[in-house]
Amino acid sequence: MKGVLYVVSTPIGNLEDITLRALRILKEVDLIAAEDTRHSLKLLSHFGISKPMISYWKEKEQVRSDKIMMKLHEGLSVALISDAGTPGIADPGAVLINKAVQEDIQIVPVPGPSAFIAALSVSGLPAENFTFMGFLPSGKTQRKKILSNISLEHKTLVFYEAPHRISETLEDMENIFGNRKIAVVKEITKIHEEILRGSISDIVVQMRDKKIAGEYVIIVEGMSEFHEHSMEDVLMEIRMLMKKGLGRKEAVKKVAEEYGLSKKELYDKSLNEIS
Repeated sequence: MKGVLYVVSTPIGNLEDITLRALRILKEVDLIAAEDTRHSLKLLSHFGISKPMISYWKEKEQVRSDKIMMKLHEGLSVALISDAGTPGIADPGAVLINKAVQEDIQIVPVPGPSAFIAALSVSGLPAENFTFMGFLPSGKTQRKKILSNISLEHKTLVFYEAPHRISETLEDMENIFGNRKIAVVKEITKIHEEILRGSISDIVVQMRDKKIAGEYVIIVEGMSEFHEHSMEDVLMEIRMLMKKGLGRKEAVKKVAEEYGLSKKELYDKSLNEIS
């Protein structure tokens, strides 16, 4: 008889956020597969849990997944955990989960804390429809390309970002998204939790005086104005303002501010579309 793979969410900071069910599962399983056993040992020790463990950190995920699958086929129950949050969601774990699906292993989700859901809930921005983007590429060119591709998305946009890239990413967002509303949540559920809300340009300025440390969640307002206005409408407004005597830069600035668009992106668009 095959074993069961439990995908267990663990606290993203405050250890009190673990669920009673997660604790029970971690105590009952035969093996715990952890992203980093040294990190997870702190959590397990805190709750008096002692179980055999195997690591599946990123560089070893493929090889270790095969070993874990062998244990599951032998009938052992396994709890899959990451350093924080839910395995497979912007964290390692997807390789093992996909193998379990392919080999008909029963997979049981044990839900719990989620950094981006927690951040979204306190952002003050629309949460009915959103797109979770995870971590953006570390390379500036790739990052700007992705941001440009989603710049007209109507839904609220949610990102994770590392401390060493947060300032560059926010500046890229300011250039591409324009001056939309944004929330930046630092170290959510941890001692130094902080939530910044305002326009992108406001937050860029505020971040210059802040100590950059820990993990960040960035929540960006979607292009809600485009529910009733297409890019053709926007370009038409620029064209009309130019006919009234405004220069291209002045017309673009006026319309970009009205719709919360990037002046540079809109200016480039106008050069291609408006003679």
